[in-house]
Amino acid sequence: MNRRVVMCAVIAALGGFLFGFDTVVISGAEQTIQKLWGLSAALHGWTISAALWGTVLGSLIGGWPTENYGRRRTLLWVGILYFASAVWSGLASDAYALMAARFIGGVGVGISTVAAPLYIAEISPAKARGRLAGMFQFNIVFGILVAFLSNALLSGIGANAWRWMLGVEALPALLYTLFCFGLLESPRWLITHRGDRAAGLDVFRQINPGLSEAELQALADEVETAAGHTRDAARFFTRRLATPILLAFVIAFFNQLSGINAILYFAPRIFEMTGLKASAALLQSIGLGATNLIFTFVGLWLIDRAGRRTLLTIGSFGYIASLGLCAWAFFTGHVGIVPACIFAFIAAHAVGQGAVIWVFISEIFPNRNRAAGQALGSFTHWMFAALLTLFFPKMVEAFEPGTIFAIFCGMMVLQLVWVRLVVPETKGVPLEQMQKKLGIREA
Repeated sequence: MNRRVVMCAVIAALGGFLFGFDTVVISGAEQTIQKLWGLSAALHGWTISAALWGTVLGSLIGGWPTENYGRRRTLLWVGILYFASAVWSGLASDAYALMAARFIGGVGVGISTVAAPLYIAEISPAKARGRLAGMFQFNIVFGILVAFLSNALLSGIGANAWRWMLGVEALPALLYTLFCFGLLESPRWLITHRGDRAAGLDVFRQINPGLSEAELQALADEVETAAGHTRDAARFFTRRLATPILLAFVIAFFNQLSGINAILYFAPRIFEMTGLKASAALLQSIGLGATNLIFTFVGLWLIDRAGRRTLLTIGSFGYIASLGLCAWAFFTGHVGIVPACIFAFIAAHAVGQGAVIWVFISEIFPNRNRAAGQALGSFTHWMFAALLTLFFPKMVEAFEPGTIFAIFCGMMVLQLVWVRLVVPETKGVPLEQMQKKLGIREA
C-alpha cells in the first residue's frame, strides 16, 4: 500500500482513539460524581449520557460539514471540539457544567463517526479498504483501553482524581488536531462535490503512484459517472437507496441492542454486582479494554479475508452464548462466571460488529450519498446508545440483571437471522461498483 494513503488513514483513524477515550473515560468517574454532587438516579443518568446526546446531534449534522466543507476540514474541527470538551470537563463546577462540556465532546464523537470512516474508505484501494477503514475501530478500542488504564492510574491521586481522568484527554486531542493539517482531501469529494476534477486527479496521483495517466483519467471518469449528474442523485430518502438505508439502520440498531455501550460505561458497577471490590472491578475493566484490543486485531486480520458477513455471523454466535450464560448466571446465582462471560462478550463484539460496522456503512452508499448514509448509520447507532445509557441505571433498579442480559441475548438472535438472510458481502468490491451489487440504479 502507498505510504501516503496509510499515513492519512492512520491520522483520520486517530479520531477513533479520542472517540473511544472520550466515550469510556466517564466510567471511572461516574460513581464519584454521583456521590460528590448527590445526584439522583435520573440526574445521574442524564449526566453520564450527556456525551451520547451530543454524539446523537453530531452524527445527525455530521454529514453537512463533511459534504459542504470537505472531509479534511471537518476532521480538523472534530479535534478542536475534543480539546475544548476535555479542558471544560476537568474544570466543571457542577453536574450541569459537566453535562455541557461532555455534550460538546459528544458532538465531536458523532461527527467523527461520519467523517473519518468514509474519508478512509474514499482514499483506500478496494483490496485493503476493510483493514484501513477498520483502523478507526482499532483506535476506538485502543482509546477505550487507555481510558480504563488512565482511570486506574489516576484513581488514587486524591479527591480531584476524577477531574484529571476527564481532563487528560486534552493532550491527545491537541496532537490529533495538529496532525490533521497534514491530511490530503478526499479525491472523490473533490470530484463529486466540488466539481474539481483536476484537484481530484492530483490527489489520485499521490495515493496511486503506480497508475498510468490513462488509468487515473479512467478512475476519475468512473467517479464522475457513479456520482450521477441529476437532482435525483443528490436526494437521499428515495426508493433508489432503500437497500443501503435499511442495511445502515439495522446494523447500527443491532450494534447497540447487544448492550455493548451499557456494559462498557457501567463495567465497574456490573463487576461489583458479582461481589468484586471496587478496586478489583476497575482492574477487570482494564482487562476488558485489553481483550477488546486483542480481538479487534483478529477482526482486522480477517475482515478482508473472511469478509464482513462472516465476521457478523461469528460475532452473533459469540454474543448469544456469552449473554445467554450471563443471564443464566444471574438467575441461578452462579455469578462467578459473569466476568468470564463479559470478556467473551467483548471478544465477540470486537471480531464481529465492532470490526465491521463503520467499514460496512462507509461502503454501501454511492459517492454522492455517502456522507448522508454514514450520518444515518451513525445517528441510529448513537441514538440507541444514548437511550440505553440514559435508562440503564433505571433498568438495573427495575429488573433483575438476568432479565436485562436475556433481553440483549434475544436481540442478538434476531441479528443472526438478519445477517444470514439479508446482509450482502462487500469485501473487495470497488466503491463505484457497489451500486450494481446492491441493485442501486444510476440517477
